[in-house]
Amino acid sequence: MSTYRLHPIDETSRARLAEQGLTLSLVDGLDDSEPGVARYDAWTQADGRGFYLDRAADDALAFHRAGVGDRRTTGVWDDATPATLEPVATINSWPTELSVPGGRTTTGWAISSVTVAPTHTRRGIARSLLEAELRTASALGAPVAILTVSESTLYGRYGFGPAVLATDWVIESRRARPLRRRTEAGRVEFISLKDFRSEVAALHERVRAERPGEIAVWASRWDQIAGLAPAQEAEAKKLRAVRYLDADGVVQGVVIYTVSGGEQDFTEHRVDVKYLLDATPEASAALWGFVVELDLVREVTARLRSVDEPLRWMLADFRAAKVSTIEHEYVRVLDVVAAFEARGYSAAGSLAFEVTDPHGFADGTWLVEADAAGTATVRAVDEAPAGVPLLSLGVPELSSLYLGGVSAATLAAAGRVHERTPGDAVTADALLRSPVPPHLSVWY
Repeated sequence: MSTYRLHPIDETSRARLAEQGLTLSLVDGLDDSEPGVARYDAWTQADGRGFYLDRAADDALAFHRAGVGDRRTTGVWDDATPATLEPVATINSWPTELSVPGGRTTTGWAISSVTVAPTHTRRGIARSLLEAELRTASALGAPVAILTVSESTLYGRYGFGPAVLATDWVIESRRARPLRRRTEAGRVEFISLKDFRSEVAALHERVRAERPGEIAVWASRWDQIAGLAPAQEAEAKKLRAVRYLDADGVVQGVVIYTVSGGEQDFTEHRVDVKYLLDATPEASAALWGFVVELDLVREVTARLRSVDEPLRWMLADFRAAKVSTIEHEYVRVLDVVAAFEARGYSAAGSLAFEVTDPHGFADGTWLVEADAAGTATVRAVDEAPAGVPLLSLGVPELSSLYLGGVSAATLAAAGRVHERTPGDAVTADALLRSPVPPHLSVWY
């Protein structure tokens, strides 16, 4: 996929938009000529407009170019306003490593920055952009497309299904402490934001394959999480970072947080955990214990935590935490054989999918045969063999099942999956479910 960035524009979407006087075109984020920089910066401003961000200053624009200018960047321009550099719609994409069940990875076609200006909605622009991305990803051999969403109702029509859930936490710290936790021989210590930036990137790279749903995070995202990006000076003053080292002095966890409030009552501060990453249960317990047991704090909040967060079982009062669940990462299977052969399986056995895909990528009947080592062979068949569990489903449901965090039996009970024989979904779950629930710790 080395040529993905400048792969030709999808002709079907280009022609569809041209009928409306709209031009679909690539933007080269690595073109450092004056016109090239101006065009990319205008695209960045339009992207920010779509998410209601302030207009970016020059240093923020340069940071954006350096951080994500190597992505495949696409925009739509209105031919009626040829002098305007800013597009009326944006999208970008790139191939990344996606962690899948079994401690393995595959290529995910990551999609981001999907915006359409409010002056140009209801004209099929988003449809053209997303369908172009799917056809491009398929042409380049990506097994799946992936994205995180600001609007959950939009992407099912393109075959995406929610595959990774996340939890948001609000903890009454006085009710929660003292935490029940393991005895650890390690220690926690404060570190600088620059050291946090270095530690978190290295630790995430070390552990990300263990958690389905995680991706290879790009460098400038770590800069933003650490408060080191342009226009973050005010935020950075409030950030505090801590690391956990085990008995051998190896970094096994990091957390970055802010403390606010307390103006009227100094015992009523609020801690907001911006990012917490651990490699071991001891690190998890130590870091959560640190933030929850801080003195003079009334409330601790944390977002984008895993659905199996062990913190719940460490609280002195189970009801000290209010936990809400959101769907965070969506998956779209493009190549059934490549996708399902890339992941691992929890048991040996066979399973068949009868998939309906209006876009054609995954349409058909597919036989998955997993061995005792957790490896499968997948092939298209005319019909599922007798006696093999068969699930009839749409490609969004297939995509939701892919990372092993959504139950086929639950989808069957919801009428989203249909079994050939009662119990087929339960049998399918024995193969597909991941012992480690999927989790994605960032937005993209």
